[in-house]
Amino acid sequence: MPDALRVAALRLLTRREHSRAELKAKLAPRAESAEQLETLLDNLQAQQLLSDSRYAGQRVAARAGRYGNRRLQQELRAAGVDDEAIAAALPEGGDEAARCRGVWAKKFGHPPASAEERAKQMRFLQYRGFSPDAIRAVLAGAEP
Repeated sequence: MPDALRVAALRLLTRREHSRAELKAKLAPRAESAEQLETLLDNLQAQQLLSDSRYAGQRVAARAGRYGNRRLQQELRAAGVDDEAIAAALPEGGDEAARCRGVWAKKFGHPPASAEERAKQMRFLQYRGFSPDAIRAVLAGAEP
């Protein structure tokens, strides 16, 4: 069974990067014991086949074009990535204000005509996880 568990882990890792917590959750039903699973995960990390920091970097690079830093942080924490790896990965996404402007331009493309429309645009950008500073900068630059 340990070989089968390792094969299952490698199959998952060849498809995409996983955080340690994600991989543990996916492999737990197949493992004979928690110790066996922990040993396998430790071995994969030692061989650099499993890396939370690499997972965080790839996740940020893939989703930074659509989401702000707050949303990315939340998703990475939910995947079990530690704060140190998150802090190292977030700069890979680029400037948050520029990403916010791109999302705003794609969705709206025109300055808000009323206070209600401004609030709607702000809520949308907040939902996407952009910081209040980035949102204010985008909407201030969009004012006629």
